[in-house]
Amino acid sequence: MEKNITNHEYKICRLERQKLNGHNSFLIFFTGLSGSGKSTIANALEERLNHDKIHTYVLDGDNVRRGINQNLGFSPQDRSENNRRIGEISKLFIDAGLVVLAAFVAPYQKDRHFIKETVSPENFIEVFVNTSLKVCEERDVKGLYKKARAGEIKNMTGISAPYETPENPDVEVSHLNTIEESVEIIFQAIKNKLDVKNSINE
Repeated sequence: MEKNITNHEYKICRLERQKLNGHNSFLIFFTGLSGSGKSTIANALEERLNHDKIHTYVLDGDNVRRGINQNLGFSPQDRSENNRRIGEISKLFIDAGLVVLAAFVAPYQKDRHFIKETVSPENFIEVFVNTSLKVCEERDVKGLYKKARAGEIKNMTGISAPYETPENPDVEVSHLNTIEESVEIIFQAIKNKLDVKNSINE
């Protein structure tokens, strides 16, 4: 199959799209337990970036599973495939010149590393939303923890399936930070990377 596939050289490249947009493009990957606040913080950060005229797109676990990944469950194998597809989608958006904000549990270190390698390390910012299981269960925004404790949900991360804590995240925020504080912490970590001149040097 691969021998019949060839790369097509397009006249407009990523750098030209970045210059047109006026900023660099890369992936901000939010990981943490369900209910940790990943999506809330990602959306708040997108609002901040939008205000600064940064072209963005948010990829969220629930939304993606309703569409391109609707055929996947929550087994370790399906979780890995879910994240593999997220990496490939993010790579396309980065090539399009956008800042991608992806909010996924992504419980396995190997899968997060795969995404990092897919988009290339210089295009990957890992944000660990370090909210404890206790706090996530107290929030239980979607009622998933209650169902998992009752045995109604299998392979629930943090309950019946593991979550491998990021070893060296680029940014870490927690439930002790307000949403506004979390957005500011992340923004300060990425603001220099937004400069399109920095992408030329990479």
